[in-house]
Amino acid sequence: MILREALAAANQRLRAAGIPDAPRDARALLAEAAGLAPDRVLLEGNMDLHDVAGFEAMVTRRIAGEPVSKIIGHRMFWGREFTVTKDTLDPRPETETLIAAALEMAPVDRFADLGTGSGIIAVTLLAEWPEARAVATDLSPAALDVAKRNAALHGVSERLTFLRSEVSEVWFPEGIGECDMILSNPPYITEDEMQTLAREVYDHDPHVALTPGGDGLDAYRVIAGGAMMHLRQGGKSLVEIGWTQGASVAALFRDAGFVNVHCVPDLDGRDRIIVAERP
Repeated sequence: MILREALAAANQRLRAAGIPDAPRDARALLAEAAGLAPDRVLLEGNMDLHDVAGFEAMVTRRIAGEPVSKIIGHRMFWGREFTVTKDTLDPRPETETLIAAALEMAPVDRFADLGTGSGIIAVTLLAEWPEARAVATDLSPAALDVAKRNAALHGVSERLTFLRSEVSEVWFPEGIGECDMILSNPPYITEDEMQTLAREVYDHDPHVALTPGGDGLDAYRVIAGGAMMHLRQGGKSLVEIGWTQGASVAALFRDAGFVNVHCVPDLDGRDRIIVAERP
């Protein structure tokens, strides 16, 4: 079977299954199966697809609701490719708002990424700030392994220290030290909202990275309470939030003694990032 025929068949299967953006997903999966960049698939339409069965198995997994990134094992974020697995949150475009907000501030000497997951925040900022150093924490050893792979992939391993959190110190394990900036994309989905998530998220992202249960604010309570002890004077804390949580999370940081607390919207104009400064 040649690529053109394989792509047409996959498109038909995905459309029939009601998969949104079926042509895009079919092209991404076929590119992985053929060892090509996605933008080369149409140009190489007469090329033979050697692993037809493997490609069809990937399409079947997509029809079953598995995200493309988890099928092919990588995802683009801030112009770079990152490894993702079942043990990590699938990076969302909204998290690029956190990167943009951090980069608008002066480059920092040292920062911490709490709950690093696949490492996208720490690795991206170290790649953009070549003089900076960072520490990245996570409760999951499997997630830390993925983050280490991504750090090596982008050449920042020597400037990034990884810390395994214990349950009793999940957000601030020993060794974080003093930082100019603390960032986090913590679990923030409420217990009730979990039942409304798309199957691509609910079935394939680790629930510990999605929700703390209850009102979704537990992580912010701990981060707001602990960040002050690890930030230098004038240091910033930046956290991603759910779009309805802006006022509540901002209040938590103000109550903890932070100043200049404000919300940064995402590209859709929704509350997305809370920025808070240590006096």
